[in-house]
Amino acid sequence: MSDESRPFRTAAVIPAAGRGVRLGPGAPKALRALNGTPMLIHAVRAMAASRAVSLVVVVAPPDGATEVKNLLAEHALPDRTDFLVVPGGESRQESVKLGLDALPPGFDVVLVHDAARPLVPVDTVDAVIEAVRDGAPAVVPALPLADTVKQVEPRADGSPEPVVATPERARLRAVQTPQGFDHATLVRAHESVTENVTDDASMIEQLGLTVVVVPGHEEAFKVTRPLDLVLAEAVLARRRANDGF
Repeated sequence: MSDESRPFRTAAVIPAAGRGVRLGPGAPKALRALNGTPMLIHAVRAMAASRAVSLVVVVAPPDGATEVKNLLAEHALPDRTDFLVVPGGESRQESVKLGLDALPPGFDVVLVHDAARPLVPVDTVDAVIEAVRDGAPAVVPALPLADTVKQVEPRADGSPEPVVATPERARLRAVQTPQGFDHATLVRAHESVTENVTDDASMIEQLGLTVVVVPGHEEAFKVTRPLDLVLAEAVLARRRANDGF
C-alpha cells in the first residue's frame, strides 16, 4: 500500500505518573475515584471513544505499572482499541517521551492527553486528530478566556504583587488536551528540546513550527483541586440523566 493510500493511524499517550498534591493526601491524582471509577479510566475511555484511536499508551508512576495494568484489566474498555502500560519518569516531559518510545511503528498522529482531564468529549478528540491529518504539525484545543488577565511581578514574600501589564484578552486562549501532533515532529521535539516545559505544544513552538488551535470544550477541564472533583461528578450526573452515559 502506498503512503498516499495508507490510512492514518492514531495513538494516544496519557502521562499518569503525577502525585496531584493539590487534591490532598491519598492515591496519585489519576487513580482518584470519580463516580466510583478512577479518573484514569475515564480519561482512557475518552481517548478510546474516538474510532480514529487504535492504541492508548498509559504512562504509569515508576513503581505503579503493575497496579495500572491491573486497573485497566478490571474495567470495560473498547475491544477495537489496544492498550499498553509503561513506567514513567521523574517529570511529565520524561514520561511523555517514554510513552513515545513505547509506540510501535506505523503511527502517524499522536495525541498527548492529561489523565486529569477525564471528561473531554469525543468530538473534541476527533477535531484535534482531523486538524493534524489536514497538515498541522501540532494542534491544541482551547477556550477563550472569560476573565481579564493581569501580568504581575511575583513576590516571594507574599506581599501584594504589582501589575505590570494587562494582555489583550481577545488574543488569549486557555489550552486543554488532548494535544495532537505529527508523530515524527513530536519525536524530534523531544529529542531536541531539553528544558522542562509545561506542555508538548510549546516544544513544537521552540522548533519554529506553527501550533494551531481548535475549539475546546468546557467539560475538558483539568481536575486539580477538590472543588474540581465536585464539578466533575456533576457533569457525569448530567450525562447520565441526559445521555444515558
